[in-house]
Amino acid sequence: MAKALGKSKKTRILTSAQVAAIFARFARDMAKAYGNLDQVVFIGIRTRGPYVAKRLAALIKKRHKKDIPIGEMDITLYRDDLNALLPGGTIDHTRIPFDIANKIVVLFDDVLHTGRTVRAAVDHLIDLGRPRMIHLAVMIDRGGRELPIAANYVGKKIALKAGGNVEVRLKEVDRTDEVVVQ
Repeated sequence: MAKALGKSKKTRILTSAQVAAIFARFARDMAKAYGNLDQVVFIGIRTRGPYVAKRLAALIKKRHKKDIPIGEMDITLYRDDLNALLPGGTIDHTRIPFDIANKIVVLFDDVLHTGRTVRAAVDHLIDLGRPRMIHLAVMIDRGGRELPIAANYVGKKIALKAGGNVEVRLKEVDRTDEVVVQ
């Protein structure tokens, strides 16, 4: 059951060992769900999603001897609040060096909250091609959905009040694996 967390000092909710266990569970569950993995591609939503995708692809390669293509998606241009964020400018750091048509695309993000980032990512994917299916993997589902979006793979589900903050820290960027809330 999700624990309600309010705004206070930072509290660690996942340790390095727990983060590693989540990656192991994701790899096991995806290998079981997708069979031989030949039609699977991973796309990480910036900023932490690409690191999650790369780490999981490395784990799958080690355990199942399969190379999963990895892409990186910048959804800035697809956000519904673009004008407030980027008046007069454009940014797109999307790097997907493979065809997504008829593939099983697994999108990765660190935190699922309102669902707006995922909606933007799906819009962007559809502009790039027509995947066979799109699944979502997140480290943290913090609730607070504004759109009917759900993750297929969830590391940990928490209930966090509006205004609360979740930080997924990964060793590739933050020199440690942990999740803290405030």
